[in-house]
Amino acid sequence: MEWDAKWIRPAADYGDVCPVFQKNFTCQKRVSSARLRITATGVYEAVLNGSRVGEFVLAPGWTSYEKRLQVQEYDVTELVQEQNELHVTLGKGWYRSPMPGWLWPERKAQLDGYCAGLTAQLALTYTDGTVETVSTDESWKCAESPIRFSEIYNGETFDAAFVPESWNGTEAFAGPTATLISQEGEEIREQERVSVARLFTTPAGETVIDFGQEVTGYVEISLCAKAGEAVELSHGEVLDQQGNFYNANYRGAKAKLLYFCKDGQQSYKPKMTFYGFRYVRIDQFPGGAAQAKPENFTAVAVHSQMERTGWLSCSDPLLNKLFDNIVWGQKGNFLDVPTDCPQRDERLGWTGDAQAFIRTACLNYDVEKFFTKWLADMAADQWEDGMIGHVIPNILNNEESSAAWGDAAVICPWAIYLAYGNPDILKKQYACMKKWVSYIATHTATPNLWTGGVHYGDWLGLDAPVGTYKGSTREDFIASAFYAHAVKLVIKAGKVLSEDVAEYTALYDKILEAFRQAYPVYETQTECVLAAYFELAPDCQAAADQLAAMVKECGTKLQTGFVGTPYLLHVLSGYGYADLAYTLLLRREYPSWLYPVTKGATTVWEHWDGIMENGDFWSTDMNSFNHYAYGAVADWVYCVAAGINTQEEFPGYERVKIAPLPDKRLDWLEAALQTRHGKISSRWSKQEGQWRYEITTPVEACIVIDGREYAVGAGSYVFYSGLR
Repeated sequence: MEWDAKWIRPAADYGDVCPVFQKNFTCQKRVSSARLRITATGVYEAVLNGSRVGEFVLAPGWTSYEKRLQVQEYDVTELVQEQNELHVTLGKGWYRSPMPGWLWPERKAQLDGYCAGLTAQLALTYTDGTVETVSTDESWKCAESPIRFSEIYNGETFDAAFVPESWNGTEAFAGPTATLISQEGEEIREQERVSVARLFTTPAGETVIDFGQEVTGYVEISLCAKAGEAVELSHGEVLDQQGNFYNANYRGAKAKLLYFCKDGQQSYKPKMTFYGFRYVRIDQFPGGAAQAKPENFTAVAVHSQMERTGWLSCSDPLLNKLFDNIVWGQKGNFLDVPTDCPQRDERLGWTGDAQAFIRTACLNYDVEKFFTKWLADMAADQWEDGMIGHVIPNILNNEESSAAWGDAAVICPWAIYLAYGNPDILKKQYACMKKWVSYIATHTATPNLWTGGVHYGDWLGLDAPVGTYKGSTREDFIASAFYAHAVKLVIKAGKVLSEDVAEYTALYDKILEAFRQAYPVYETQTECVLAAYFELAPDCQAAADQLAAMVKECGTKLQTGFVGTPYLLHVLSGYGYADLAYTLLLRREYPSWLYPVTKGATTVWEHWDGIMENGDFWSTDMNSFNHYAYGAVADWVYCVAAGINTQEEFPGYERVKIAPLPDKRLDWLEAALQTRHGKISSRWSKQEGQWRYEITTPVEACIVIDGREYAVGAGSYVFYSGLR
């Protein structure tokens, strides 16, 4: 990218105070077009002549900064006047905040060495065709801003009455010009506003706001006050067993908002950070917390700009709430990077969570652009030997990859291709996919399997031994199963790209043979799931039979964690146990998808029992109440229960197979999916002793009802069959 603007920074050290840069300029002639290109080491807000530039919140977003830093371009023609004043305020953001929360000395030293840097160029095109450029250089001024403190985990402090005493100098420095790229991802924007559901006093005597929904974003405050009075808010996800405010599960993240008022009517919302919350404790308020009113507060939900494409609904209110929670979980964690959680001192782009959820993500929203950018960061962060970090951007700098986490390198590109039918994602990621497979081959203790190494296993599996987060499924089993799956996906991608895949085909055959010899017996639910779903078992039906027996033997409940859960219901329904799959889906007791709903969840939990049956918390150490991975079950509802499926030979729903699978315990269920070729809908309902199927397809389709196939063209269709 051509770039002739300098990188500038404050000449003085402002410490934790966010600097604001200023440039005054005059337009000598009439302007026909004005475009501002800008980025920063941190997050920025640009204001031209008193008006905010663009809708991008927390720009320039989060990328693998050492290799890729996005530049935004804004049309500011309508904001330009004859005399102009451009202000740009910089916060630490992901670039300079102390992330992760468990900082080690080397990482802290690295962050301490970063500075608040800005680079920008404003191109003014006049009506006579001449062009003038206003670029960052030492002529820009800098001062302390009213944002006295801001970072990702600990929140923001703002003094509305603060006015800088003087504007100081700036200095040029050797900023990261070589890593600049054009904007690739979706913009982060304010999406929804949520009013206060109730404002109440807890048994501990604290004043707490309940927004009725967990959101990712921030609280906007509106009030009349005097200069120097303060509003202080603490954020939390849940109440404790006694109904008191609770946020010990945020660990080291203070998640505070502190606002010092000016005189008169005013409003404020954080500019350089975000929070994950449902409840807000009012620690300070003019006249005391008891003076606060619901109308003083509004929650603003913030996430990447994604178009909603999928909808689910049914006759069961609890299941509908689960669907809603899954969508909110996706919104709350798709803030430029697919994060694990939005609240505690983590908020990282965990690869294992992303690959587990990506099929559901592609159904709920159009995430092609979102994942294309994130996967480009993955390729940029991939080590030369093929190692994929546990998180992307890889700020953890782990030295070994984990199976099912690093496998996001192959699973995610393939899922995006199937959902949207665009082979470009495979072209961009194919080298990364192949290097990942090579990494496994060179980091195993056993040829044609993946043994040894350090893995997360079936993370949070309910069959975990006491004292560990890992389920009982053998780690070498998981690693080897995903090795086979990864090679299979490389083969499929290679065929789409007309690549020679003979080497990988031969490798897959060796892996399959070695796997069957090494693992003739399956010991856990997850082992049965992987053996059947990845088609590694010599008899997949027998593996599914064993799975069904295991589910029933332990009280008809799942025991799977992050690795097995996304595929569990698919295996059951795919091998003749649809009734059992529905039983697990509709189960209300712990452990189940609906158990958190019965406990008041408004997003998906990290743990099946984040709040246990006795009302206690699972833990304070690792207990997020907005953790989307288990929301992967929505994929089964769309694709099996409602029966809407893309086909590998016709990716992107160019042609579609619709095979609904009803269950008597529901009176009706419907799904709708907006694809690149139009909207597909599938609805089934009970009607006078029969199932009624209403299906609409914008493309040629194969509709399957009770095992009978109907080849149809675009249109709307109604079928009937007997209840079963």
